[in-house]
Amino acid sequence: MRVVIAEDLALLRDGLTRLLEAYEFEVVAAVDDAEKLIEALRTYEPDIAVVDVRMPPTFTDEGLRAAIEARAERPGLPVLVLSQYVEQLYARELLSSGDGAVGYLLKDRVADVVTFVEAVRTVAAGGTVLDPEVVATLMARAQPDSPISRLTDREREVLELMAQGRSNTAIAAALFVTEKAISKHTSNIFMKLDLPPDDDDNRRVLAVVAYLQG
Repeated sequence: MRVVIAEDLALLRDGLTRLLEAYEFEVVAAVDDAEKLIEALRTYEPDIAVVDVRMPPTFTDEGLRAAIEARAERPGLPVLVLSQYVEQLYARELLSSGDGAVGYLLKDRVADVVTFVEAVRTVAAGGTVLDPEVVATLMARAQPDSPISRLTDREREVLELMAQGRSNTAIAAALFVTEKAISKHTSNIFMKLDLPPDDDDNRRVLAVVAYLQG
């Protein structure tokens, strides 16, 4: 699997490269600014980009903007964004297309190697992954009149785990229930969020987008 990394801190950039290569990813480029990121994505057409939100010159949201621009040029390009802080707007903008194949993790999560590598693989395969802290923050900010308010407590738990990129099997294991029960909950979630019958993977992405919109 071919990966482009965009991270301005040399030590972290090198660490990400070594970590992913240890798990048999092919890092085709590791760059330190948004302009080089766009160039690398056009040149190498990787399977996924791992991108820091804040990059030179202003260290605000250059990485995110470059990722969104790249996805506009190549719809569905898998992008996993790394951020130092929980920024609801960043997560929302990244998912706004509803195409999936995106992730938003806090940088601290890289230290949990298994979780990080699994997130890269999930996003590269077209899934959506949100950091648990991002999910918790979004849940706390949910508006009482939002579509999310229609969900039961259990359905909200299921959607939280769905937003973290968990499969129905993994959600069932986490909640100590059967996979059949989770399938029923997800169907109820889709119905209550007014998501018409469609490919289930696409509806999962749209459900997470609704979740982000609170």
